Amino acid sequence: MTGPAETLAKIFVPIFVVCLLIVLWQVGVWVSGVPQYILPGPIAIAGALFKDWGTLSPALWVTTKITLMSLGLALLGGVGIAVALVQSKWIEIAFYPITVILQVTPVVAIAPLILIYSPSTQVALLICAFLVAFFPILSNMVQGLKSVDHNLLNLFDLYGASRWQTLLYLKLPASLPYFMTGLRIGGGLALIAAVVAEFAAGSAGAGSGLAFRLLEAQFRLNIPRLFAALSLLSCLGVVIFAITSFISWLALHRWHESSLKREN
Repeated sequence: MTGPAETLAKIFVPIFVVCLLIVLWQVGVWVSGVPQYILPGPIAIAGALFKDWGTLSPALWVTTKITLMSLGLALLGGVGIAVALVQSKWIEIAFYPITVILQVTPVVAIAPLILIYSPSTQVALLICAFLVAFFPILSNMVQGLKSVDHNLLNLFDLYGASRWQTLLYLKLPASLPYFMTGLRIGGGLALIAAVVAEFAAGSAGAGSGLAFRLLEAQFRLNIPRLFAALSLLSCLGVVIFAITSFISWLALHRWHESSLKREN
C-alpha cells in the first residue's frame, strides 16, 4: 500500500467502523423496541443534542475551559518543578515524595477541603483538575531529563558547557519524547478530573459544566439528554487527544525513532 493510500486508510477505516457501530446500535434499538428512557438510539440522542444545544453548549464551554486551563497550569508546573528537581539529588529526595503523596491521594477525598479554602467553585474545580494532570507530566519530564545519554553529558563537560547550557541544549531536547507522552496523558486526565471534581463539588447553576448536566438529566430521567452530554464529553476527549497527538507528531516526526517511518 502506497503512502497516500495508507494515510487515507488510517483515517477512513476507524470512521467507517464507528459509523457501522452507530448503525448497528440504532438497528438494535429499533428491533428490540427498547424504550428511550432505558436506551435511546443515536437518532434520539442527536435530536436531544439539537434540541438542548442552548443548554449543553455553555456547559461544554465551561468544562473545556477548566480542562485547558488546568492542563496549561500542569504543563508549566510539571516542567518547572521537574527542571528544579533534577538540578540536585537532594532537592529530588526532599520534594519528590510530596508530589507522589498529592498524586496518590484521591481527588474526591480532598475536593471538600479544596472547596472550603478556595475563593470560588470554579477555582476549586481548576485546582482539582490541575492536581490530577500535574503528576504524569512531572513524572515523565523527570524521567526524560534523567535519561540523557551519559556519553553526551561527558561530551558537554569536556567542552566546558555550563549547567544551564547542558540543560537548554541537551537535556530539554532529549526529554522531549517523554514530555509529549506526559502531555497526551495529562490532556485526558485533565478532562476526567474536571468532570469528577464537578461531581464531587456538586456545583449547579448557569456556570456549571457538563458533569452537572449529566446529573440533572439523570435526576429528570431525560436519558437522551444524558447520552447527548456524554457524547459531547467523549468528543471533547477525542479532540484533546487528537490535538496533543498532532503536537507530538510535529515535534518528533523528523528525528525521533517513535515517529520515524521505517523504510522496510
